[in-house]
Amino acid sequence: MHILLELFGEGKDLSSLQMSMRSLVVFIIALILIRLAGIRAFGKHSSFDNVVTIMLGAVLSRVVVGASDFLPTVAASATLVIMHRIIGRLTIKPSLFSKWVKGERTILFDNGSFLQGNMKKSQISVDDMQETIRKKLNQESFDNIKKIYAERDGSISIIVQQHKKE
Repeated sequence: MHILLELFGEGKDLSSLQMSMRSLVVFIIALILIRLAGIRAFGKHSSFDNVVTIMLGAVLSRVVVGASDFLPTVAASATLVIMHRIIGRLTIKPSLFSKWVKGERTILFDNGSFLQGNMKKSQISVDDMQETIRKKLNQESFDNIKKIYAERDGSISIIVQQHKKE
């Protein structure tokens, strides 16, 4: 027990070695929790997913600096991951709850018309859409663009008009 106390310390007065050892253990725990949370939490970056990312980092950091006890903090982190999994499952099917948690896509441009109200609500400008067109389609104009959406994760997607083959 003395060796563990020497390696990991206690309270807020921690040495560099003790904080380093805590960082190593918390890193392994965070990696396990992230793998349990699944790709959703750290791949898609929707508001729902970002909340878990931020909170997990904030809670686990408290162990590293000695601001909170080890086991209760790891338990709180595991609770965050479990809640993320449960809410993720509850939002698989479209519902009011799913829309509230994950949001919904918003159409910004439709067949040559900018939908100003939706653009304002989404806080996306014509310049933002032009930037996406340049990056994704390597063009500068809205020619051949059928629709543009603000997706649930905040990204912008573009639907190009299909040309009829003769």
